[in-house]
Amino acid sequence: MRNFKINSVKQVKYVLFILAVSLSACGQQKANPKAENTTKTEVKAPDVALQAAVVTGNFDAVKQHIAAGTDINQKDALSGSTPLITAITFEKNDIAKALVDAGADLSIKNSDGSTALHVAAFFCRVESVQMLMDAGADKTTKNNYGATPRETVVGSFTDIKPIYEMMQQQLGPIGLQLDLEEVEKTRPVIAMILQ
Repeated sequence: MRNFKINSVKQVKYVLFILAVSLSACGQQKANPKAENTTKTEVKAPDVALQAAVVTGNFDAVKQHIAAGTDINQKDALSGSTPLITAITFEKNDIAKALVDAGADLSIKNSDGSTALHVAAFFCRVESVQMLMDAGADKTTKNNYGATPRETVVGSFTDIKPIYEMMQQQLGPIGLQLDLEEVEKTRPVIAMILQ
């Protein structure tokens, strides 16, 4: 009989201990009102589209898109360019860096099969080429024409100059600026970086 009482008392103590711990935990949760308020504040994407923000150099809107969780790898319907490729095309270095830092996919290709590194090399964006290389971009990827990023700048400038002029004519009205003399001088530098 005595064993029965001792075992019963132990069981009651055990149940009371579990109950006390449970109630204590519940009480602590209610006593800390800040715990409920520490949830992440939802950031709303701005009204301007991400690609438009990139082209116009609206860095604040780009940062807001990143904070809101906008898909930073979404391709433009016409060119297939990601916001990163667009930033590099229009030489928006701060935006390109923010996109890379936010985890932009460096391997995505646009409609002609070019990655961000292809575009940076072709437009002779030294800073962007270096940033992409430092971030781990693959310099061996080939575009739809079978060219690596390096191969986009190793040919004769005279042969490729009409393409630069066409790009300037088509994209100039929305902000593309190319100094063809600078491009011609920089092509060998880009080729060396990408060896």
